[in-house]
Amino acid sequence: MTVRSDEREGSAASNAAFLSGDERSQHTDALLRYFAANAPQLLRAPDGILKRPSVSPSLPGKRYSTQLWDWDTLWTSQGLFRLAELQHDEPLKQKLCEHVSGSLLNFLDHASAEGRIPILMTTTDPDPLRVLGANATSKNQAKPVFGQLGLLAADQRGDVGWLAPHFDTILRFYDAWTVHNTSSIGLLVWGDDVAVGDDNDPTTFGRPAFSSANLLLNCLFHEDLHASAELARRLGRPKDHDRLSTQAETLAQQIRTCCWDPRDSYFYSVDVQCVDRRAELIPTVARGMDMSWKSLPMRIQMFTGFLPLWCGIATQRQADELVKVNYVTDDRLCARWGVRSLSSRESMYSLAFSSNPSNWLGPVWIIVNYFAWKALQRYGFHTEAAALANKTISLLASDLKVNGSLNEYYHPDTGAALSHQGFMDWNLLVLEMI
Repeated sequence: MTVRSDEREGSAASNAAFLSGDERSQHTDALLRYFAANAPQLLRAPDGILKRPSVSPSLPGKRYSTQLWDWDTLWTSQGLFRLAELQHDEPLKQKLCEHVSGSLLNFLDHASAEGRIPILMTTTDPDPLRVLGANATSKNQAKPVFGQLGLLAADQRGDVGWLAPHFDTILRFYDAWTVHNTSSIGLLVWGDDVAVGDDNDPTTFGRPAFSSANLLLNCLFHEDLHASAELARRLGRPKDHDRLSTQAETLAQQIRTCCWDPRDSYFYSVDVQCVDRRAELIPTVARGMDMSWKSLPMRIQMFTGFLPLWCGIATQRQADELVKVNYVTDDRLCARWGVRSLSSRESMYSLAFSSNPSNWLGPVWIIVNYFAWKALQRYGFHTEAAALANKTISLLASDLKVNGSLNEYYHPDTGAALSHQGFMDWNLLVLEMI
């Protein structure tokens, strides 16, 4: 379903959401009360396969509530620690330290011998998506977030010694990614389209195996390498620190070089299937020009174009051009209630409800708003960042007032809830915008 431009009137960045001081205070108070009342329900005791305390992404009885997901755990934990900070709730912080550390160690406990880690775990099954072992049905594994999760827990606990016996498991996890998923241009590729985070991202969903050098995967890996480099420094492992830091900077350079499109002033995921087959197909014909490219940009404007700004990879000039050309000038990405997960100008744009895959073809997700908000802040677009924060706060406060809880994703132009009532997860990241 494509929304007509006249139905999106007033949704561009120039028509920034305005909240009076009283309105903002009322909205934030309502959200804080809701999160404070429900946060304890996200903290699970050890149960079955999950032998350590863990963090749930959803309220009890709601979808996902019995599951432990890779990147969802990072964002939920980050939001919960922010709640404890805002509430000056030391007992909650201490419980979170136990449950966040436990969530990480639950994953590391189930790493394979070669370092692969499951994407999803439940109390009865350590690998429901079947990504480990000889009988694996998917070629993917967990998203690279465990260095970030470990650093978050270490910062909040005030020590890193608890992670020392497990740090080599994280390093083996990186090796499992780089050995099996590094493309000819140095970017990582998804093995397939199972549980890639932004489920039906057209640059990965339905595409050939090992062909999509997706920005989400590569930017997460860049951030995780930096986080683990810092962990290595604190653990007294200088060689690992230097190696991880170098690896992160090399990856950053490849993202800047291969994913930036000067024509559109946007970062794109790239296809890495470009192969010169003349020797195979026409071996008797003399060669002329060499192929000067090893990848092609998939010019589909997903929110992922903001991720090199989120993690500081983009140059200031690239950031300036991206925001001015693609964000503040019209409403293709910047909507009334936040950032569209996919540009409304794309032919596959849709706001339909879907589960498996969840719909990332246009609806507003709070994690998308969060990435864009951090990106805008980082590169000096403070007015635009403040407007996006106001939109996000208003959206969730309105949902809370209408439905009594929060949802997974939203209509970008009306703010209507579209999916999974009772969802918490990265919705908690709105607290960083307060």
